[in-house]
Amino acid sequence: MTTLFDLSGRVAVVTGAAGHLGRSTAEALAGAGATVWLVGRQAHRLEELAENLTQSGATAIAQRADVLEDSDVRSLVDAVASASGRLDILVNNAHIGRGGTLATSKVADFAEAAELALAAPTRLINAFRDLLAAAVPTGSPSVINVTSMYGLVSPDPRLYERSEQVSPPYYGAVKAGLLQLTRYAAVELAPLGIRVNSLTPGPFPASAGPDFERRLGDRVPLGRVGRAEEIQTAILFLASPSSSFVTGSEVRVDGGWTAW
Repeated sequence: MTTLFDLSGRVAVVTGAAGHLGRSTAEALAGAGATVWLVGRQAHRLEELAENLTQSGATAIAQRADVLEDSDVRSLVDAVASASGRLDILVNNAHIGRGGTLATSKVADFAEAAELALAAPTRLINAFRDLLAAAVPTGSPSVINVTSMYGLVSPDPRLYERSEQVSPPYYGAVKAGLLQLTRYAAVELAPLGIRVNSLTPGPFPASAGPDFERRLGDRVPLGRVGRAEEIQTAILFLASPSSSFVTGSEVRVDGGWTAW
C-alpha cells in the first residue's frame, strides 16, 4: 500500500498551479515523487511554490506560461521535452474565478471561458500527445481535467449575499463541456495508451468568510466544505498507474453536493 500511488520517476505538468486546488495538486504529485512543472501566468507565485516544494525535498520547476498563447505552450512543451523526453501526467486546472449572473454576463465572457476551459486543454493535450505517448512503454500516462460541481448542477443564488458573488453561467457551461471533452479525448487517445479522466471538485472555497462557509457546508450532505488536501487522494489515484484501467471517467470529490 505504501507504493500504491508512487510517482517516482514520473513527470507532471499542472496548469493553474499557483491557485487554491492547483497548489494542493502540485504538492500531492511532488510528494509522491513526480517531477512537477508548475504552470501559470504569475511567475512570482510559481517560483514561491517551487521553492517551498524544493525545500521539502521534492522536485518542482516554475514555468510561466499563458495556456491561451500558442507560443507559450510550444515553449512549455519544448522545455519538458528537453528536460525529460516524456510526460506522464497532465492536469488541466486553469480557470476563471469571476462571479456574475445571467443578467450581467456578456457574450465575450462565454467566449473567454470556453477558450480557457475547452480550447486550452485541447491545445495542451494535442501539444503533449507525443510526450504522453513516449511514457506508455514504462507507465500509464494520464490526463486529468479539473471540472466543477457547477458543470453538473446550478449554483443556488440563495447562498450568496450579492449577485456578483454567484458562480456565473459561463463557468458552469464550459465545465460541463469539459466533461464531454474528457470523454471524447479518452476514446480518441485510448489506442495510444493515454488515459483521460475528469475530477469534479465540490465546495472548496479558497477565501470565504465563516458565514459563507457555514451556508455552503449546510448544503453539503457531509455537513461541511472541503479542505484543499482532500482533493489529493483522488488526484494521485487518477495520476498513478493504479488507475491504469480507468479512462473516460468522472471522479467527484464534493461531499455529496451533487447527490441531491
